[in-house]
Amino acid sequence: MKIHFIAIGGKVMHNLALELSSQGHVISGSDDEIYNPSRTRLEQAGLLPDQMGWYPEKISTGIDLVILGMHAHLDNPELAKAQALGVHVVSFPEYIGQHSPARHRAVITGSHGKSTTTAMIMHALKSADIQFDYVVGGMVEGFERMVRLSGADIIVVEGDEYLSSRIDSTPKMNHYNGTILGVTGIEWDHMNVFPSFDEYKDQFRICIQDCLDREGLVFWYENDQHLQMIIRSSEGSNTSPYAALKQNSTMEIEMDKNLFPVGVFGTHNMANMSLARHISQQFGLSDEQFFRAMSSFRGVGKRLELIKDDPLVYLDYAHAPSKVRATVLALRNRFPHHRILTIYELHTYSSLNHKFLPNYHDTLVGSDRAVVYFDEHALKMKRMPMLATGFIEKCFAHDNLVVYSERDQLEEFVKNNSSDYDTILLMSSGNFGGLDLNEI
Repeated sequence: MKIHFIAIGGKVMHNLALELSSQGHVISGSDDEIYNPSRTRLEQAGLLPDQMGWYPEKISTGIDLVILGMHAHLDNPELAKAQALGVHVVSFPEYIGQHSPARHRAVITGSHGKSTTTAMIMHALKSADIQFDYVVGGMVEGFERMVRLSGADIIVVEGDEYLSSRIDSTPKMNHYNGTILGVTGIEWDHMNVFPSFDEYKDQFRICIQDCLDREGLVFWYENDQHLQMIIRSSEGSNTSPYAALKQNSTMEIEMDKNLFPVGVFGTHNMANMSLARHISQQFGLSDEQFFRAMSSFRGVGKRLELIKDDPLVYLDYAHAPSKVRATVLALRNRFPHHRILTIYELHTYSSLNHKFLPNYHDTLVGSDRAVVYFDEHALKMKRMPMLATGFIEKCFAHDNLVVYSERDQLEEFVKNNSSDYDTILLMSSGNFGGLDLNEI
């Protein structure tokens, strides 16, 4: 088939393009901005667009299918051309749901921890030599691509609650037809499409009640009060709660008088690992097999990823308030006597929204010093109004906080201050305005 990707640079979009190209499909694509690692990986495969931008002349009746990414707006000229010509257009979740015939389908959803939990299950299944397909949003060590659609009997999918595309308002997680659903917890996010928390919570209620196989099983985090209410209202669903595993100071899991060494830390990761364990058991793995695999699991790219040893520098994807708070506290608990510098970039629609920003109150309290950065270009790309630095300072309410909107200011701060700290935590779903972190 000839398949064209509109917004080919997305995390899952570019991986799906690579996977379908490897299967022999003829792939083309467009995007207005493509960042690494997507850019390099597409270029190496010969799939990087020659020019950035949207070119309706790329769309013709000779194309069998268009896969539309969420980054493309409704007024996208390539989308308009495809619709005018009657070319079939689908979102990537719809495509994956239709082209993964697996009988056993684990879908990991929730407001946080999806990529890490999915990666843990992938790592465990691979270690046990079990064949499976997968879709995950982060880079996972040991896997060439982050999408595999081989027709295996098992598929493990990171199921996002966000809309599938501008013309498909179905949350991504609802396209995957899960037989096993893992829900990590709920905290309001994506304010641009779910303007109230009640509307946001409804997406998970619908997924549990209407989008799961009738005989399906739901694992849910028992300490989440919002999930507790949803589960109570989901009559007839086969549900099972889980709690975070207990980890000692030497990073070992304590269970049934046994100690299992693992390679990640933090209460949020112990909750993720607990969910991964329960789902792995559904695929036949014993605790011994699962924890043996977890001893060599080092996390997902940009999820508490250690990128430098002296000083310790961690890179994390955290963007929602609960993710920021959990990541900072994980480092504080791991290194109680370290001086910790946190640098956080506002990058998502919600985090750049002045109505949502108060939700970040006290999320950086575990840091000795904190920097919040936002890129004016990101606001322009998202068609959002400018933010005032004083308002951001008030929202975060950190005693030792500075806010920058200029990349040069951020670069100068890091160069002049990083040596004063034992641990530096960088958090962003963007790229800090294009800074070369390795050079700094």
